[in-house]
Amino acid sequence: MVAIEVLRVFTDAEGRYGNPLGVVLDGAAVQDQRDRQALATALGYSETIFFDDLAEGRLRIFTPASELPFAGHPTVGAAWILARELGRPPTRLVTLGGSVTTWADGDSVWVRGPLASTPPWWHERLPSSADVVALTGPLVPEQDATQLWAWEDEATGVVRARVFAARYGVAEDEACGSASMRLAAALGRRLTIHHGRGSVVYAQPGPAGTAEIGGRVVSDGLVAHPPPH
Repeated sequence: MVAIEVLRVFTDAEGRYGNPLGVVLDGAAVQDQRDRQALATALGYSETIFFDDLAEGRLRIFTPASELPFAGHPTVGAAWILARELGRPPTRLVTLGGSVTTWADGDSVWVRGPLASTPPWWHERLPSSADVVALTGPLVPEQDATQLWAWEDEATGVVRARVFAARYGVAEDEACGSASMRLAAALGRRLTIHHGRGSVVYAQPGPAGTAEIGGRVVSDGLVAHPPPH
């Protein structure tokens, strides 16, 4: 059996909501890339990560449909669990998209990632946050990788958002870090994003070509899954 720890990334202050993330700490248990993809597909989380080297923070990221070079919520979750496993906060992660800087700030974990390695999310602003809440799916089927958003409070940078991501095998992503990074970079300001059912994502522009994403993380414990065949 493969041991998978399930985290919820971008919870609210009470530890509710958050986007589930499957974490395989012992990446050697599932080495073949096809098997990793099969396991990520079977689990059905928006992403599952496999650590190839804990000390170096080297990991691979899979959606139910494909491997990604970088994504926001998996790297925030990876930094959180590495701090627990290593007994100290890591300063970087290594993804297929390159080196990712990470740090802790209060009860939140942050990462700075390259925008060029994020999925090509489309953003569409809706008239009100109530319109975002009322969505039952994307506005049109072609919006298969889209963050739909509206201001809750523009003066303070509070946004209401939802992401629909059929392209990546996820009907709706509860809290999408990389889409939120792109939104903060496009708007050029720090954002507090109320995402999905009630998750909370912090995002802000970073140095040239990057953006930063942060949030709280909790663990829901271990599950065991048969190894892929």
